[in-house]
Amino acid sequence: MPEIAYLSKVRVERVKGSLRHAFLPEEPQPVKFGTHGAVAKHYGAKEGQYEPHATTLDYLVAAAAG
Repeated sequence: MPEIAYLSKVRVERVKGSLRHAFLPEEPQPVKFGTHGAVAKHYGAKEGQYEPHATTLDYLVAAAAG
């Protein structure tokens, strides 16, 4: 088996409701994950209940496209 080329060390903390902070390598500030729009509605969040932030799905799509 080949040696591991890279091991990502990431920490995710739940803040409140759907809001999470992800601590990523080389990023000085945590990245915020949350819900917005149709995703928030799907999970039953009432409008204005949470500050909208990109979802983990948004980040996955961006990573796959990059």
